[in-house]
Amino acid sequence: MGGLLRVVEERMRARVYAQMAEVGFPDIRPAHSSLLRNIAEDGSRVSDLAQRAQMTKQSMSYLADSLEAAGYVAQTPDPTDGRAKRVRLTNKGRAAGEAMVKLSAEMEAEFGELIGRTQMVRLRRLLEQLADRLA
Repeated sequence: MGGLLRVVEERMRARVYAQMAEVGFPDIRPAHSSLLRNIAEDGSRVSDLAQRAQMTKQSMSYLADSLEAAGYVAQTPDPTDGRAKRVRLTNKGRAAGEAMVKLSAEMEAEFGELIGRTQMVRLRRLLEQLADRLA
């Protein structure tokens, strides 16, 4: 099952990230999703992002720095812990996230055309149930 899920995920990732360049975000890479999919609406500490993404704090800090240099996030000292950094999306970062969601939904609709809309809705529900139970 892991291999089957990986085939779908890899196809989706390749297409979405290629299209991100076409819609105005050419510097967003798949690695950036580790930060973008885990950041809270009001921002997150680098250490929390790293934990959610199951990666080292140093690696997450590198991603945050690269996204900050490109204007997608801003980093400030955490008000509750001066040693920690808080990462927040900028308007550009929010726009990139919205584009990723839109492109992913379009890809999901294409998958629905391949297997039928009803089957796609059913597959999504089953995956949501499994993800909820695993969490």
